[in-house]
Amino acid sequence: MAIQTSKELVHKQCSPCEGDLATVKRPAAIAQLKKLPGWRMTHAGERIRKDWVVKDFAAGLAFFDRVGKVAEKDYHHPDLHLEGFRNVWIELSTHAIGGLSDNDFILAAKIDKLPVKRKKAR
Repeated sequence: MAIQTSKELVHKQCSPCEGDLATVKRPAAIAQLKKLPGWRMTHAGERIRKDWVVKDFAAGLAFFDRVGKVAEKDYHHPDLHLEGFRNVWIELSTHAIGGLSDNDFILAAKIDKLPVKRKKAR
């Protein structure tokens, strides 16, 4: 995997997940995450995750709706989580290969471009 900026990643299309995708190795994943602020590795390096605190439950659902549309267009589907009515997080992995692929980083960059109504700081 060539390390790319977020601006470069958002112009890419996810590849079909047929199980023949290359797995992104841990050193490359760590380097790529430096270009995607807020994303981190989880599950022993098999997933990446980002958390948000949104304004309210409706804002979380609206954000997930936008994420779903982008994910469906690229046919790469994240795990979406909403807890405590305003804590949201997204996890990405390529289930077909049991780890990370370029697709996960492409979708992460696209998700970062979506608007999200955040909880106001006190």
